[in-house]
Amino acid sequence: MEFKEILYTKYNGRAKITINRPQKLNAFTNLTLQEMIRALLDAWTDSGVGVIIITGSGDRAFSVGGDQSIRTKGGYAGPDEEGSGFAGLGNLPLANNHALMLQLIRTIPKPVVAMVNGYAIGGGHVIHVVCDLTVASSNARFGQVGPRVGSFDAGYGSAYLARVVGEKKAREIWYLCRQYSAEEALQMGLVNWVVPPEKLEEEVESICDTLLSHSPTALAALKTSFNADTESIWGIHSMAGIALNLYYGTDEAMEGRNAFMEKRKPDFSKFRK
Repeated sequence: MEFKEILYTKYNGRAKITINRPQKLNAFTNLTLQEMIRALLDAWTDSGVGVIIITGSGDRAFSVGGDQSIRTKGGYAGPDEEGSGFAGLGNLPLANNHALMLQLIRTIPKPVVAMVNGYAIGGGHVIHVVCDLTVASSNARFGQVGPRVGSFDAGYGSAYLARVVGEKKAREIWYLCRQYSAEEALQMGLVNWVVPPEKLEEEVESICDTLLSHSPTALAALKTSFNADTESIWGIHSMAGIALNLYYGTDEAMEGRNAFMEKRKPDFSKFRK
């Protein structure tokens, strides 16, 4: 199984998915997400895999979300993605691929552990939120940027986030677009553990050892039970994806994107009605 934008390895009962675009702080493209979907499906069907790890390449970022440099009014696209689709997914907008990948993380009957090594921002932040457990390096940073760059996640990224940290904090995270330290994330229940950077991989491996020593059927049943309470968010997330794809075609959304690329403050005042 060959990949261009992720690294995928299987060892000692683990499947490890690494977003491999460190030059872009592991910002993802449609191709990245499609490859993650392929890897998750492979991990799901491999009886030798009991736990999945998701992380980012290098020590600067887990993922900073969608790659803004390839975003247009038509969504996210790049010449490197032509013909990259599989199983009919090639023409799906990035929001749809992101939604499918998130739903796979939630429904795969095996624990998924996020190993956050640096920035977890935007769509990258949402990935770690839906993982079963999150282990963060002490230099990790968490936050959302959507309203600042002309984007949003009105599904798992907001509705499920509110279940994790509470509605007031979730609104703060989205409305103000601030960044939070690993310790602040731990205090609000956004992550499970914070460890020194040099201990991050060791801690994740120890947690995986523990998970692999437990009954896989019990873990699968518990995951299904935890998900049942928030399963309605999938419908909300699907509708939100349609809205987001339509929003990307507006001048308002492009003002956010263009301001980000031009390193200036966006002017959304003319869109306030």
